[in-house]
Amino acid sequence: MIDYTTDIEQRTIGIDEVGRGSWSGPLVACAVLLKSTILKCSNLALIDDSKKIKKDKRVELSNFLKNHSYFNFGIAYVEEIDNQNINIATKLAMERAYEKFNNLDTIIKIDGRKMFEFKKNTHFLIKGDQKSIAIASASILAKVFRDKIMNYLDCFYPEYGWKSNMGYGTKKHLSAIRSFGITKFHRKSFKPITRFL
Repeated sequence: MIDYTTDIEQRTIGIDEVGRGSWSGPLVACAVLLKSTILKCSNLALIDDSKKIKKDKRVELSNFLKNHSYFNFGIAYVEEIDNQNINIATKLAMERAYEKFNNLDTIIKIDGRKMFEFKKNTHFLIKGDQKSIAIASASILAKVFRDKIMNYLDCFYPEYGWKSNMGYGTKKHLSAIRSFGITKFHRKSFKPITRFL
């Protein structure tokens, strides 16, 4: 259950990523510091794990959060994912997202298991987007931002269905790879992409 007050009162920075398991496109992380003004808003109770929120509501909440937070995005590109690995790429994206807050000495909460060392005062929380309002907010902002990137890429590669699958592994996506091959936006270090090289 999400705590809707502690993170805000403690000025906690929440960090989450989107796109780790996708076959194509970048990995996007977001770092969020919520403003105290959000405590007066009724929409606060609607913030949750982005995967539990319908698309239109996610977009609405993303706009709401932008008005009541300080936030920054970090991107790890396909080349970085392939040349290093997904865990290093995740850390890179999170470090880039956190750059805006480097001068702050505050608690940081990151969704997931501890896979790497981050800044001091950092807490890794399994299912953190279901426990921390700061992480849940980061997950919403990151998801909407990455979806916009995939929608843009879909304009150039509509056959892969990225506008609907966001680069994740679906039957349509796999069928398109078999028919049209892979693009420069596919992660060549990921299965099943490696089978088509």
